[in-house]
Amino acid sequence: MSSPPPDPAPSNQAKGRDADQPVALWAHHSDTLDTLDRLWDLTPKDRLPARLLLGDAHLTVLLPLRPGAEAPAWLAPAQKDGWVLLFGARWQPLRSLLDEHPVLYVSSANRTGHQPAATTEEALAMFPTTVPVLRAPASTDTTEAVTTTARQATTTVRLHPDSRIELHRSGAQDRNYNGADAYLGHLRARNRDTAG
Repeated sequence: MSSPPPDPAPSNQAKGRDADQPVALWAHHSDTLDTLDRLWDLTPKDRLPARLLLGDAHLTVLLPLRPGAEAPAWLAPAQKDGWVLLFGARWQPLRSLLDEHPVLYVSSANRTGHQPAATTEEALAMFPTTVPVLRAPASTDTTEAVTTTARQATTTVRLHPDSRIELHRSGAQDRNYNGADAYLGHLRARNRDTAG
């Protein structure tokens, strides 16, 4: 974790937005999470739920930082106004690659102003040829079946220092629930069951 941080600018440039716009930190590595655990402005009982929201629910999560905490340089691109934006999904086909890179930045698979790409072909058509696009290793065809459910960016939630959780942006995980309250109730119950 002492090596120079990667540059988040290519992620922004690929999306067609300002190079210095804040991006999400891909919190997929245990070393990254252990470092962050010391920086979150959360009660001890909320630290496990924070990890569950990232690692089990695969959400994008806004977490508060302790005022005055000395954060590593690699956290700066994901910080804004005392909050850090973290992405928790861990796509299994990329596991070996991810393990080698504890610090990565990520954003939704779309150019700014467009819906997220639902297939590899849509991504290839949307992004410049200089942007690498990965195909799922299990796919042997040159085309992918389009699912009946439209691809969406991940749901984003905000976990406050007083344990409140709120829906920041709707997305894939909450789309089948009857509103924000129903989805947040599901998350609270899930965290209670896991902690108990």
